[in-house]
Amino acid sequence: MSMGQSGDEPTVGQLVANVSKDLSSLVRSELELAKTELKKTAVAAGTGAGMFSGAAFLGLLAIILLTISLAYAFTALGLHPALAFLITAVILLLIAGVLVLVGKKMLGKAKGPQRAIETSKESVEALKAIGKGD
Repeated sequence: MSMGQSGDEPTVGQLVANVSKDLSSLVRSELELAKTELKKTAVAAGTGAGMFSGAAFLGLLAIILLTISLAYAFTALGLHPALAFLITAVILLLIAGVLVLVGKKMLGKAKGPQRAIETSKESVEALKAIGKGD
C-alpha cells in the first residue's frame, strides 16, 4: 500500500515540502530572535565603547596638559602656572578613571543572544529525535 493512495494520508512529496517549509520558518524565526537580542546588546556595548572613547579623549588631554605643566616647571621654576596645569591634569585623569569604570560596567552587561541559542539547541534536539524515529 503506497502513501497518498487513499486520499487521507499526504504523499511523501507533500511531507517533504511541509518539513522544508516548517524548517525554513523555524530558521527565519531563530534569526529574528537573534536580531532582537543583538540589538539590545549592541546598545549596551555601544554605550560602553562610548565611555571608553570619552576616557581616551580626556586621557589625551591630560597627557598634553601634563607635558605643558612639566615644560612650565622646568622653564619658569615659578610653580604657580605649572601647578595650575598640573592640578587640571590630575582632575582630568580622575574623570577619565571614572569613565573607564563606568564603561567597563556597561560592557559587562552586554550578553549574546541567549534565548536564540537555547531555542536553536532545542530545535536541533527535536529534529534529531524526529530523525531517529522517536
